[in-house]
Amino acid sequence: MKRLLTLGALMFSFICLFAQPKMEFKSIERDFGTIKEDAGLATTVFEFKNKGDQPLIINNATATCGCTTPEWTKEPIAPGKSGSIKVSYNPKNRPGQFNKNVNVYSNADPSTVVLTIKGKVEPRELSIEEQYPREMGSIRWKTNYLTLGTVLSTQEKVDTLAYYNSSSKAVKVGIYRVPAYMTVTFEPEVVPAGKFGKMTVKYDAKRRNAFGNVSDRIYLDIDGQKDNNFSIGVSVTINEDFGSLTEEQKANAPSVVVESNVFDFGNIKEGESPSYMYKLTNTGKSDLIIRSVKASCGCTAVKNESIVKPGATTDVKVTFNSKGKRGRQNKTITVITNDPNNSTIQLRVIGNVL
Repeated sequence: MKRLLTLGALMFSFICLFAQPKMEFKSIERDFGTIKEDAGLATTVFEFKNKGDQPLIINNATATCGCTTPEWTKEPIAPGKSGSIKVSYNPKNRPGQFNKNVNVYSNADPSTVVLTIKGKVEPRELSIEEQYPREMGSIRWKTNYLTLGTVLSTQEKVDTLAYYNSSSKAVKVGIYRVPAYMTVTFEPEVVPAGKFGKMTVKYDAKRRNAFGNVSDRIYLDIDGQKDNNFSIGVSVTINEDFGSLTEEQKANAPSVVVESNVFDFGNIKEGESPSYMYKLTNTGKSDLIIRSVKASCGCTAVKNESIVKPGATTDVKVTFNSKGKRGRQNKTITVITNDPNNSTIQLRVIGNVL
C-alpha cells in the first residue's frame, strides 16, 4: 500500500511537471505593405490560442523601439481559450522601409515569442517651409551648407543651392563677402514674391592653395541687409594632382612610412593630457612636404615640422586634452603629404577617460 501511494505521488508530480500552457499564434508576422506617413497609427492584432492544459499568463510585451506599441490580454487565458496582442506602429517622421519586433514573455513554453511587423512608409508631402528650412531675411534655403566633395588641386568645382522668396514682395540677393577663389552668381538676382532661384558657386582649388578638408563661408547681402548670420558654409576636400608626374619624377618622389599610426593612452582621469610622438620617415629620394595636419576635434593639439629630407624622420606630436570628456575616445589626425602613393595618412588616438 505504501509503495502504491509513493508511485501515485510520483505520477502526480510527473503530470504537474509537464502540464503547462502553450501559446499558438495564427501568424507571428504582419506586413502592412505601403502606409502613408501622415495617416496615423498602423495597427494589427496577433491572435493566439492556449493549446496547453494550464492557464496562460502574458507577463510582458516589449517593442524594439518607441515607434511600436504593444497591448495584450492581461487576465489569465484558460486552456482552449483565445487571446490577442495588438501592435501599433507610428509612421510619423519615419519614411522608408521598417521591420520591427515585439517580444512576448509568458509562462508558456517557449517563454518568449517574437512577433514581427514590417512595411514601407510613404513620405508625406513637405510644405515649402519644410523643404526650405533655413531662413535668412525673406529668403529661405534648402540648407545653409554646401558640400562640394573631392576635387584635385588643379581643378574647379561647380555646384548650386536652391532658394525661395517667402515674402510678398520681390527681394534682391547678392554677395556681402566671399573668398577670392570662389565665384558666386544668383539666378535670378531679384526674386519675385513666392518664386524660386538658385545660387551657383564656382570653386577654384588651384587658387585656394590648400590640401585636405577645408571650409569657408559666403556672406550674403539680402535686400541691403549685410548680416553675418546670412551666410552659407562651403566645404571641399582638395587632393594634390599627381597626374602630370613623369615616370622619372615618380621614381624620385618622396615616400612616407609611419612607425605606428595608433596612440592608445589606456585609462586616464578626466583632465589629464597625454602626449605621443608619431614618427614619420621619408624613405623616398626627394623632400617630403607635410601639407597639412588636422585633428578631428579641438581636444587634440598637433605640432610638426613641414619638410622632411630623404632618409630623415620627423615627429608629429599629439596631445589629447581629456577635459570635459568621458568614456571611450576615438579621435583621428589627418596628415596630408606630397607622397604621390600615400598622400593622405590617418593617425588615431584611442583610450578611455574615467
